[in-house]
Amino acid sequence: MGLSLNSPARTGSRPARARRLRLPGFAGRMMAPGLLVLAAVSILPFVAVVAMSFSRVHILGGLRLEGVGAANWARLFTDPDTAWAWGRAIAYFTLTVGGEMVLGTALAICLWRLRRGRNALLGLLLLPMFVAPVIVGLLGRFLTDSTFGLVTWLLRLVGHQGDVMAERGTAFAAVTLLDIWEWTPLVAMIALAGLTSVPAAVLEAAALDGAGLLRTLRHIVLPAIAPVLLVALLIRSMDALRYFDIIWNTTGGGPADATRTASVQLYQTAFRFFDFGYAAVAGLLMLAVTTVAARWFVRLLDRKGPAR
Repeated sequence: MGLSLNSPARTGSRPARARRLRLPGFAGRMMAPGLLVLAAVSILPFVAVVAMSFSRVHILGGLRLEGVGAANWARLFTDPDTAWAWGRAIAYFTLTVGGEMVLGTALAICLWRLRRGRNALLGLLLLPMFVAPVIVGLLGRFLTDSTFGLVTWLLRLVGHQGDVMAERGTAFAAVTLLDIWEWTPLVAMIALAGLTSVPAAVLEAAALDGAGLLRTLRHIVLPAIAPVLLVALLIRSMDALRYFDIIWNTTGGGPADATRTASVQLYQTAFRFFDFGYAAVAGLLMLAVTTVAARWFVRLLDRKGPAR
C-alpha cells in the first residue's frame, strides 16, 4: 500500500522537477544569441565612447586614439558654449513639454466630454504625430520662408515685417511651436486613454453632490489620471531633452546660435569640427542627464501608483 501511494507522487514529481530545473538553462541558451547581439550593439559602443572621452581621436590614415587623460572632461566644465547650449536645451524642454502636457490634457478632456464625432476628431488630431520629424522641420522652414511662407504672410498682416528664422527670438519660438504641434496629439491620446478609466459612478456621485466641472476635474479627474500623465511626461521628457530633427532642419542651430541646443552642439562638434573626443564627453553627459531624469520620473510614478 505504501508503494502504491508513494510511487505516483514520486513518478509524477520527478519530470515536473526536472522540467523546472532544465527550463532556465534551455531558455538561457535560446536567449544567448539575442543577448550577444544586444551586447554588441549597446555595451561595446558604450565602452568605445568612454574610451574616446579620454582620448584625442584621429581619423586621417585610420582611426587612432591618443590618450589625453581628463582634458576633455575638464573642458566640458569650463566651456561657456556648452553651458549656453544646455541652457537653451532646458528652456526648449520646459516650453515644449509644458505646452504639450497642458494642451494635450485639455484636448483629451474636450474629446472625452464629446458625445458625437469623437473618433473622427481624434483621427484628425493624431495626424501630426505620424509625420516624420524631418518632414515637420522642412514644413516649418517652408511655412516661415521670407518670400512665400504662409506664416510669414500672416505675420505681415498683423504688422511683423521681419524674417521669422533670421531673428533670435522668433526662430526659437518657431521650433518650439513646431515641436508642440507635432507631439501634443501623443499626450492627448495617452490622457484620453486614462480618462476612459475614470469610474462613471464617482462622476455621477459628484454631479449629484453639486460639484461643478472645475471641481470635478481638479479633485476627481486629474488625480485619477495623474499616473497616466506621468507616463506621458516621461515619454516626452526623454525625447525633448535630446531633440534634434526639427531644429536642425529649420535653423541648423542659428541664427547666432539661438537654437543651438545640447544635441545640436553635439552633432556639430562630432561631424562638423570632427572633435570626437569632446563629442563623446557631451554624449555621455546627455546620457547621464536623461538616465537621472528617467529614474526620477519612474520613482514619482511608483509613488503615484495604486496603494498595495
